[in-house]
Amino acid sequence: MKNKFFLLIVLSIFLCLGYKPKEPKILIIGDSISLGYFPKVKEALASKALVLHNPGNAQHTGTGLEKIEDWVGEEDWDIIQFNWGLWDLCYRHPDSKVYGNRDKIKGTITYDLETYEKNLEELVSFLKANTSAKLIFVTTTYVPVNEAGRHSTDVAKYNAVAKSVMKKNGVIINDIYKKSITIHRKNGLGDKDVHYNKEGYNDLGKLIVPVLQKTMKKL
Repeated sequence: MKNKFFLLIVLSIFLCLGYKPKEPKILIIGDSISLGYFPKVKEALASKALVLHNPGNAQHTGTGLEKIEDWVGEEDWDIIQFNWGLWDLCYRHPDSKVYGNRDKIKGTITYDLETYEKNLEELVSFLKANTSAKLIFVTTTYVPVNEAGRHSTDVAKYNAVAKSVMKKNGVIINDIYKKSITIHRKNGLGDKDVHYNKEGYNDLGKLIVPVLQKTMKKL
């Protein structure tokens, strides 16, 4: 009885002082697709977690290796969600007039599959060694057939490599690729663009939130 009475007193004091449980801290690292759905995710989790995105566009895995230490910083993250791929599998040529110098005919790929795999291994190794966060990898989204700098068929290959790395390292995988195809055909920016309109990004956000919520429950 005395122990129960003591616990009730402590609980009452916390409530009177406006005590709130610690909010989970979530870092999202990713490219323009993640920047697009980030507002929807942040809004959906506003009362449950502090959700931040790395500054700017995380681009490809090479950029990740250069900046991952700064992005993680000294913060005690509970969950880190990350994605790379769209930039890695992109072909570019300096003479191309297309935005971003994209050119899948004459261009050079940013990172081949072998290098992509190696870079992901290094990035996951860093995150596991330097944080205690639960890690979530989000697969690369749909690439339309007529996109100037990317082959649509490459996405499945890069996703397969990425999922293999994540499974080996015990990283949670949120595989949104197949659903992104349907979303893009309905709310994408056309058959030459990998991006989405506002409704499309909201739909992608709805694929991200449940996995974050499920992971939060396991913290």
